[in-house]
Amino acid sequence: MLYYFLSALLIVIDQLVKFWIRANLALGESIPFLPHLMDLTYVQNTGAAFSSFSGFTWVLTLISLAASAAVAVLLARNFFPGWPGKLSLSLILAGAVGNLIDRAFLGFVTDMFQTTFMNFAVFNVADICVVAGGILMVIYVLLFWDKDRGASHDAS
Repeated sequence: MLYYFLSALLIVIDQLVKFWIRANLALGESIPFLPHLMDLTYVQNTGAAFSSFSGFTWVLTLISLAASAAVAVLLARNFFPGWPGKLSLSLILAGAVGNLIDRAFLGFVTDMFQTTFMNFAVFNVADICVVAGGILMVIYVLLFWDKDRGASHDAS
């Protein structure tokens, strides 16, 4: 239950930031955020990562819905016994649902974080959740999953 609460909290944060951006910046407008690191820039992304598959919003919406459901089921079924694995699923779920909400209700994903120290795609809180969750999942699976599965089987 804790991990679903964390996902819900991150979804709310993601949606609040996106709402603030849409309410306070014109499309394409940029304001300083973290000097020499990042600006807030209002971008509408109809595609996926790095604007790939632009214009396929409904296909991406269905994929996001299916992925969100699959991750929620993995979390519910305790697929990863250790807390890092559960945390990774929670982060991925938050990111998938955060961007799903945008795609389903707006027809685009609101992006806002633009790095100024390097040329990189504009991203949002949900994207941060998916990437952090994915990295944590890889680390967990490579380093800890076998140990956690063995410990959970020994306890049964």
